[in-house]
Amino acid sequence: MEKEQLERIEIDLLLDALYQRYGYDFRNYTRASVRRRVHHILAKTSYTYISEMIPQLLYDEAFSKTLIQEFSIMVTEMFRDPTFYRAVREKVVPYLKTYPFIKVWHAGCATGEEVYSLAIVLQEEIVYDRATVFATDFNDTALKQAREGIYHLKDIQQYTRNYQQSGGTRSFADYYHARYDSAIMNQDLKKNVTFANHNLVTDGVFSEMHLILCRNVLIYFDKTLQNRVLKLFADSLSYGGFLCLGSKETLQFSEVEAQFKVVDAREKIYQKSAM
Repeated sequence: MEKEQLERIEIDLLLDALYQRYGYDFRNYTRASVRRRVHHILAKTSYTYISEMIPQLLYDEAFSKTLIQEFSIMVTEMFRDPTFYRAVREKVVPYLKTYPFIKVWHAGCATGEEVYSLAIVLQEEIVYDRATVFATDFNDTALKQAREGIYHLKDIQQYTRNYQQSGGTRSFADYYHARYDSAIMNQDLKKNVTFANHNLVTDGVFSEMHLILCRNVLIYFDKTLQNRVLKLFADSLSYGGFLCLGSKETLQFSEVEAQFKVVDAREKIYQKSAM
């Protein structure tokens, strides 16, 4: 049997063990991403073969947490893709302003930078006080940092540029205070945000959302899992609600494409059509 085939079997067994033992399902992540992350973990151990990690995974919860962390996507920054946030201001917020209250789901929120970015937009557009934001991820370590809202001060210069390019109407310095080498986000940005553990692969819907953001997460899923998650979003949105994806993601050719119209093709903003 070829080496590649053996490795594929080993990875399948590892992912199945992780799912059966701990309930985390990465079996429908793209194979290239899974392979890269598994090898990264393997390089940190004394093992030669991937299958040698399975017994430790089954009996060592600390090792399982390390493996789960490796599968968590943490690439994020404040006002990432500034033109996206400008489009939200101009094309989504005017609709949100027509509702007496607003429910937002930020799925795959990682360490929270993009959650606070949206909170700032909603605050500047005078709709934040009517908003309830659910920010979710399966990574509890990332959620802890998101709740704290404490980030490296060295990143603030880039975040400030992003904010200005996104159409920010104030000084970005108004939204945090510096302490030593950290920037701490203002408490009033957190007051309407609930950070919670939710796994897109295995958990259920958030009902009657007006806006769902899940940006740069679906690119790590295979087509089957993408369709499952997109159906989850479609079922979670109220009619007329908005779905925002990442720049390399699309509803085109998905099973839910017919349920949405394109609001901004470049920024991947969609609106659920009334049926």
